[in-house]
Amino acid sequence: MSSRNPIIAVTGSSGAGTSTTTDAFEHIFRTLGITSVNVEGDSFHRFSRQEMDLEKRKAREEGTNISYFGDKANDFDALERLFKDYSETGKGRMRRYLHTFDEAVPYNQMPGTFTPWEELGEGTDVLFYEGLHGGVVTDKNDVAQYVDLLIGMVPIVNLEWIQKIIRDTNQRGHSREAVTHSIVRSMDDYINFITPQFSRTHVNFQRVPTVDTSNPFSAKAIPSLDESFVVIRFRESENIDFPFYLSMIDGAFMSRVNTLVVPGGKMGLAMELILTPLIRDLMHKKAQANQQLDWMADL
Repeated sequence: MSSRNPIIAVTGSSGAGTSTTTDAFEHIFRTLGITSVNVEGDSFHRFSRQEMDLEKRKAREEGTNISYFGDKANDFDALERLFKDYSETGKGRMRRYLHTFDEAVPYNQMPGTFTPWEELGEGTDVLFYEGLHGGVVTDKNDVAQYVDLLIGMVPIVNLEWIQKIIRDTNQRGHSREAVTHSIVRSMDDYINFITPQFSRTHVNFQRVPTVDTSNPFSAKAIPSLDESFVVIRFRESENIDFPFYLSMIDGAFMSRVNTLVVPGGKMGLAMELILTPLIRDLMHKKAQANQQLDWMADL
């Protein structure tokens, strides 16, 4: 963690409201006048899309598993190094993973490949990470130790499976059988690398559908935000103004002393109300740390 160069990480997989999260943070940063450097977790995959297909085939032949959830397919060394370097110096190296043709064309590359490593631009206020592993800890790596504000975005697992099945069959042309096999193959990595992160987060936003998702493998549509509640759990609740949130968010209620529940359609509002003061506090500590450094330099 670093007062002078704070890091905010949103960790979790798809299906929890990624676009709502991005919009909320963009609005918060714009309102507070914050210049961020944005880092996507996919840029720390170890393999290109074509290479990953080969690795999956090799793993099947060897009777082992590999998935984007685990350490075999991700460069946790590089991710930890970026967080460490940024927290200490405000600098670091990053690259981008090109998901689509539209993203790849400006680089004259194919989708599913990486841009070259490059140095971060100077003069940023905060590093903002969004991906699968913002709070990951393994025997070799501790990415979470450098994160000043760690936020979990996680749908219940059946909703996550529905999201994956419909996305991969409709947009990527996979069969339901292939996607189901992928889910089963990824479960060990999901349990060992993804779920433990949500015990390290400062705030968790968990999306829970209010429609039947008991058999995700037969679902025809992804439940919308308006067909969901969002369960918001605070790791520390001493200074959380729950009465204010209850008065500001129509339909909100508390289910435990550290847990707020809001209608899914209010998730964006809830995120801005909850996270704005936390991010403002990070910026205040940053300003204080820089003032102290300037004062020491003048001695």
